[in-house]
Amino acid sequence: MDADIPAIREVIQASVRVLQAGDYTQAQIEGALVTVFTVDSRLIADGTYLLALCEDKVAGCGGWSYRKTLYGGDRQLETIESSVLNPATEAAKIRAIFVHPDYTRMGLGSLILKAAEDAAVAAGFRRLEMGSTLTGVPLYSLRGYRERERIAVPVGSGEEIEVVRMTKEIESTSN
Repeated sequence: MDADIPAIREVIQASVRVLQAGDYTQAQIEGALVTVFTVDSRLIADGTYLLALCEDKVAGCGGWSYRKTLYGGDRQLETIESSVLNPATEAAKIRAIFVHPDYTRMGLGSLILKAAEDAAVAAGFRRLEMGSTLTGVPLYSLRGYRERERIAVPVGSGEEIEVVRMTKEIESTSN
């Protein structure tokens, strides 16, 4: 997947610049693209990052984590918390879901989200948590996530973006 990093970076940048333009200012977007909205190599190394391909092109990406970091990438300004979560008592983190604007409204975001949730549940987690962009809140709300708090995240040059911490409880399927 390391060979896919340039394509992942391209998807993230296009997604943020186009799809999030209605929720964040240009200065916030550009700051976030060099701090928060960057490739997270830890997710890739952990094998919990997923790609959605269309016509052999990376059209979407995202994943989940069994580590404490709620959001961000390799170059975020805040401390990255790499300690491992306890599935019995803590929530897996749904992370870094982006869809290229050329492939929106095709269900790719929902597909990536479902695959990440399924993998986290298979690893023993029964609660999920994410730091959603304002743009993502409607989708995640439809998928059972509930807003818990809004966080001001520094993105450099005195700018901040608002991120929404959302959670979801996984219902037991046992009889």
